[in-house]
Amino acid sequence: MKSNEPAYRLPAKGLLFLRALALLGGVALLLGLFLSPQRAWANVLLLGYYLTSLGLGGLLIVALHYVTGARWSAPMRRVPEAMAALLPVASIGILAVLLVRPSLYSWTQGAGQEPDSPLGHLWLSRPFFLLRASIYSIVWTIFAVAIVRNSRRQDWVNNTAPTGTNLRLSAAFLVVFGITCWLAGSDWIMSLEPKWSSTIFGVYNFAGIILTSLAAVTLVALGLQRRGPLAESLTKDHFHDLATLLFGFSCFWMYIWFCQYLLIWYTNQPEEAVYFARRWEGFWPVLILVAVVLNWGIPFCLLLFRAAKRSPTVLGAVCLLVLVGRWFDLFAMIFPSQRDVASIPGPLELGILCGAVGVAGLTFFHAFGQAPAVPLNDPVSDEKHPATA
Repeated sequence: MKSNEPAYRLPAKGLLFLRALALLGGVALLLGLFLSPQRAWANVLLLGYYLTSLGLGGLLIVALHYVTGARWSAPMRRVPEAMAALLPVASIGILAVLLVRPSLYSWTQGAGQEPDSPLGHLWLSRPFFLLRASIYSIVWTIFAVAIVRNSRRQDWVNNTAPTGTNLRLSAAFLVVFGITCWLAGSDWIMSLEPKWSSTIFGVYNFAGIILTSLAAVTLVALGLQRRGPLAESLTKDHFHDLATLLFGFSCFWMYIWFCQYLLIWYTNQPEEAVYFARRWEGFWPVLILVAVVLNWGIPFCLLLFRAAKRSPTVLGAVCLLVLVGRWFDLFAMIFPSQRDVASIPGPLELGILCGAVGVAGLTFFHAFGQAPAVPLNDPVSDEKHPATA
């Protein structure tokens, strides 16, 4: 560091806790691979996609910050920047599933589950499928590294060249994100049931990504504001703005969820209705209802009120519930396609989830500690470089 501004370091107890969670998750995963490999790999896919969503969402928030020239979000920009560090870690999990356990995708096994059209056959050919997955991961990581590096460079220079570069990179990323986010969601999640398709599925996944990422950014910012590194930079006005965005995108998520269901229910085409028909059996309706309540019901009822938006306790609880709700949402997307896997989450899911939280926390705080907690010399921020060049 060339600055008098120290980077944040997670306290030893917090570091130990996250390492313990990661270790617990590793043990749970090993036991799962031995006792119920299909279920264990389905969990890896779920959590790999979840962490990819958080990394992508963090980078999306940073890109929107640059493109819109937002001032209010500048003091907390290091939080979504550090979230973007999850992308290469999560990509390892996704690629491991695609390479080691392709049987999660029934179309890789034949048995009449291949797409009917020649184009679908080509699109879901295994080499092309793996090539696309690699391209998505590499392109996202390149954008993340470039944008975060330029943001940190801005801390040490007395001109706005790094910010100008990030403006152009962010505009390009938004275009790339729109295409690759849609394709990746269709490839990794929708193709688990190759006979089913939905033209709104990409938008639905985007809604989940932005909602979950806003919840994660808000929750982490609340913790860092309370613990010190962002105490003087963030105010209730910042969290009021974040809560408003969270409220808006929660309603957007519900709108898209209902649109997808209503259109499929109304047309009642067998090749479309099979998706929800399978999810209205057994315990699945309960899980879907829980996801709807956590992602929309509770946020809508609480964040309608100004006092709730400005209450760290209420806002933090809502963010945590949204993050849990996203897990249930992905569980209901992925696990019904695995016919021999139990529909009720159990100790295996909890253990592997703890491991994902530990890995995500360690990755985030390592990245967050590589630069001052608040951007310096930012053209849209009032923060100045504490040391003259």
